[in-house]
Amino acid sequence: RILDFTYAPGDRLPRDEDLAVEFGCARSTVHRAMRALADNGLVERRRKGGTTVHVEPVTRATLDIPVVRREVENRGAAYGYQLVDELREVTPPSIAASLGLRRPTEMLHVRALHMADNRPFVFEDRWICVDTVPEIVEVDLAFESANEWLLRNRPYSRCDLRFYAKNASADETRILDVATGAALFVTERTTWIGDEPITFVRAIAAPGYHIATQI
Repeated sequence: RILDFTYAPGDRLPRDEDLAVEFGCARSTVHRAMRALADNGLVERRRKGGTTVHVEPVTRATLDIPVVRREVENRGAAYGYQLVDELREVTPPSIAASLGLRRPTEMLHVRALHMADNRPFVFEDRWICVDTVPEIVEVDLAFESANEWLLRNRPYSRCDLRFYAKNASADETRILDVATGAALFVTERTTWIGDEPITFVRAIAAPGYHIATQI
């Protein structure tokens, strides 16, 4: 009804109770449906103010967190992996802030290189909160990537994403084997379970990388 403009932008929708009666379902079912519409940017829900069709609907895209190995294999290339280093370090203030922490905290700092046909594909610079994920210290990250292990073993309830371009630093030039100052595509991702931080990762892709999503 929203999509065919039975309810136009700004229109107030029927009460949840009335919709439950109309569709012969529980009020909690309508509430979940309305919450999904709100999460998708189609309606606005206000306490004691009812539900209205969003005046400026927001189009939201769905983006799955990628397992880099599958990305490489789906391109028809052979996957490779190298652990660059693994250290227990205190987070820089910027990383602590991204994780919502009040002060820098000691975490597991992991840097790794994912390869496609023996060429650098994605350089991963990751911080893992060992208080939230204590099992990670038992994982041999020289053989199994933190990217794949975390996605398989530590589901998250919230995720923040940032995308941007940058010029390759001297360290990135060496690791990714690119020209000095080459343009690189960067994804920064932070995940939590409830209020507890899981990981912050900066994934830096070699030139030619692309990402796709669906709306």
